[in-house]
Amino acid sequence: MAKTRTDELVFLPLGGVGEIGMNLALYGLGPSDARQWLAVDFGVGFAGEDLPGVDLIMPDIAYLEEERTNLAGIVITHAHEDHFGALLDLWPRLRVPVYATAFTAGLLAAKRAGHPGAPEVPVTIVRPGERRRVGPFEVEFIAVAHSILEPMALAIRSPLGTVVHTGDWKLDPTPVIGPVTDAERFAAIGDEGVLALVCDSTNAMRPGRSPSESEVARELKSVIAEATGRVFFTTFASNIARIRSIAEAAAANDRQVVLVGRALHRACQVAHELGYLDGLEPFLDEESYGYLPRDKVVAIVTGSQGEPRAALARIASDDHKFIGLAPGDTVVFSARPIPGNEKAINGIINQLAELGVDVVTDRERLVHVSGHPRRDELAEMYRWTRPKIAIPVHGEAMHLAAHAAFARAHGVREVVEIEDGAMVRLAPGPAEEIDDVAAGRLYKDGTIIGDLDAVGVPERKRLAFAGHVAVSVVLDAKGSLASDPEIGLVGLPMQGPTGEPFEALVMSAVLGTIESIPRARRRDGEMVRDALRRAVRAAVREAWGKKPVCTVFVAAV
Repeated sequence: MAKTRTDELVFLPLGGVGEIGMNLALYGLGPSDARQWLAVDFGVGFAGEDLPGVDLIMPDIAYLEEERTNLAGIVITHAHEDHFGALLDLWPRLRVPVYATAFTAGLLAAKRAGHPGAPEVPVTIVRPGERRRVGPFEVEFIAVAHSILEPMALAIRSPLGTVVHTGDWKLDPTPVIGPVTDAERFAAIGDEGVLALVCDSTNAMRPGRSPSESEVARELKSVIAEATGRVFFTTFASNIARIRSIAEAAAANDRQVVLVGRALHRACQVAHELGYLDGLEPFLDEESYGYLPRDKVVAIVTGSQGEPRAALARIASDDHKFIGLAPGDTVVFSARPIPGNEKAINGIINQLAELGVDVVTDRERLVHVSGHPRRDELAEMYRWTRPKIAIPVHGEAMHLAAHAAFARAHGVREVVEIEDGAMVRLAPGPAEEIDDVAAGRLYKDGTIIGDLDAVGVPERKRLAFAGHVAVSVVLDAKGSLASDPEIGLVGLPMQGPTGEPFEALVMSAVLGTIESIPRARRRDGEMVRDALRRAVRAAVREAWGKKPVCTVFVAAV
């Protein structure tokens, strides 16, 4: 008698657990050798100074590529970069159906238009309240509040139980745009029975509740009313509710709004097409800025995270073609730093201070509010859903640990603390880790995507630490120098501690090494090259204490 294969419901994060960003979660159903998969979100992370030249970080989807024929589809919960930013780059490797809201699809299309050669990703439009069959799963889309248009939580139903995947959410009784989080629907799903809650952990360490967007809107109006000069706001381009609040606050103070930055124009265009900015005066472009009186302008600019190429960074360094600042102007950071961006943001704030500009952040006034639930809000979600299993996601280790302790304190008996790559069996039986899948990272550097070695980061780090020495030597048939060696130094000091120029030191090492090699052996170009590289590195190290990257070219004539 053939052995019956047991179906299992599993959860497998490939990104977003142990870090904030790069979200990619998988749900699988079936026996271990024949699972069908549903992917939720396809996000990116952002590189810090430790990854010079890298633009974006993405989950390594090698496992998904192996399982491509079993991947039923990708569901995107909302259009923040950490949830959908990898689609354009990685979807061509999978080519499976994508499900998202109209706003998310619109932003994806707008991004594609700004990246020549990017693929057209077909998107099936879904709305909160709908249910869709995706492979073996029935996915219900649930309205939640967040800091972007049309965010959704998911109820993922299977024969082995229902998983509530919250995505990013909060409780906001008075959002500026969009619905409130659908408490009734979560409670109804809880009454049906929730096997597992996979839940946002971003603010699990913060007590109380997040303030409402409407409270922020009132404060923005006051900030503008108190200002005598120009007022600049920087926020996430996708935060259309915040942009609408700024626009309404500007109108209330008889000011016109100027948009500065391509990302803002793209997001607002999509929002206009969907009717989310109806009733507002048309936004002006940056060329109109110089024609407006100082007390009649509000500018919304990109660059809230200190991005060096964004509008705010260029304005702060007085390097923008149309936009400038002067003493008495005000810059409002209507966004909170993503972890790792603090240094870049502080650098811009210092530049603004040197210009005599007043800077307002959420440390001084309520000009920003988080889109993620604090502990009282989390308590509501647990009260509604009453899950048998809790899995904290979307957070660094400290956030996940705090959320896990919180879930246990609120009566959840099975709390699973995992990292990217851990496959958890949710049913049948108790929740437990059953496998460990390689969950590495891919790095985008310009148009190249690959691992660290593929994009050249390790060598780039070495260059940044100790510079580069290039040596070119031409030998004739007798093994003598046909011409003087050529030496190039990049990133080295001008001279050593004794005052000798480093170029002279390197030249001495090159000439001495060639002289030490018997003429007959100089015909071995590879041997000569290795000897010169070792000698140059040793000479520089002795004088400087560091070993530069050394490239040697040996030619024979």
